[in-house]
Amino acid sequence: MLLQYEPRTMRILVVHNYYQKRGGEDTNREAEMQLLREAGHEVVEYTRHNNDILGFTPFAKAKLGLDTIWANRTYQELGRIIRSTAPTVVHFHNTFPLVSPSAYYTCERAGVPVVQTLHNYRLLCPNGLFFREGQPCEDCLGRSVPWPGVVHRCYRGSLAASGAVAAMLAVHRSMKTWTIQVDMYIALTEFARRKFVEGGLPTERIAVKPNFAAHDPGAKRRTGEYSLYVGRLSEEKGPQVLLKAWARLGGHVPLKLVGDGALREGLGRETVAMGLKGVELLGQVGSKEVVSLLQGACFLVLPSVCYENFPLTIAEAFACGVPVIASRLGAIAEIVADGKTGLHFTAGDEADLAAKVEWAWTHPKEMEEMGRAARREYEAKYTAGKNYEMLMEIYERALRASRQVDGN
Repeated sequence: MLLQYEPRTMRILVVHNYYQKRGGEDTNREAEMQLLREAGHEVVEYTRHNNDILGFTPFAKAKLGLDTIWANRTYQELGRIIRSTAPTVVHFHNTFPLVSPSAYYTCERAGVPVVQTLHNYRLLCPNGLFFREGQPCEDCLGRSVPWPGVVHRCYRGSLAASGAVAAMLAVHRSMKTWTIQVDMYIALTEFARRKFVEGGLPTERIAVKPNFAAHDPGAKRRTGEYSLYVGRLSEEKGPQVLLKAWARLGGHVPLKLVGDGALREGLGRETVAMGLKGVELLGQVGSKEVVSLLQGACFLVLPSVCYENFPLTIAEAFACGVPVIASRLGAIAEIVADGKTGLHFTAGDEADLAAKVEWAWTHPKEMEEMGRAARREYEAKYTAGKNYEMLMEIYERALRASRQVDGN
């Protein structure tokens, strides 16, 4: 049973642009759709996939920048789906680059409320990460034209691609797309909400709804035997900091790294070159195996050097009763309570990380208590039932906002 009460049944049209590599946005979207269907709502999907770009003709690739600003194909296709299904609300996850903001205008034309989940910072930053040259960067925050992102080639290291993203942002800011066409935004944390308000999104239209663990695995029943990292192996996630910290630990704290990415081969070579003992790179594994690994972990380590939004692995770790050692940076410092559900360390500081890991490994009773606190945090905030209640309230707010606009 998800709710103490049952809201009205809705038909939700979910719109998503898949990236070429699967990520947390896809997992979150699928978990939400499953919640809605289990509760008796009808879910309709419209998706585009960036793999399609690989098969584009030279002409199609040349006009991709324009399509990023306004995709006529999406405008027409989505319009037909809306006319045939008459959704109660349209929930967008990612529109970049093939869906494009033109999709919002299709919804406006049909009089259907729009909800947009803010999985990253794309509306404020061309690369969507607030990250440049190994550290957080807010140079484009609040600018009507995010020109620093073009100068620094922040999107894919390309001047042309960065220019295309910046043009999309500038055009739709001038059209007031972000302030008029979206009835409700979903930020994943209070930290993210504050950034989007700084960037010009209307405060009253941004609700905070975190990611959640789709299934309750139950709290672990045994003492952890290793430390665990789960995430993309890329610079902004900080796995390179992790290896430097482990070099200081003398090999007595086992570490398992789960994930794939651009740094995987380099990390493997560094592990050998640094003579790190007890460090295993497991590659990409399935969701069930991630939960199994969490059940056997003493703690999860998140060494990110960027502004994370809301890593799903934190909710999963808390569900398993596993505390988290995380960078004192951005939203992570908000999600993980230092000394209660985990430990903080200074982002990018391998010495501080090593010290916190050493303390955690040699204080099992204290870590077990933090694990129990993490489990309580999950039960209070990150269950499927709690998330469903929050999602339905956001849909209702979008409907009310849409009616007010229509009334005017």
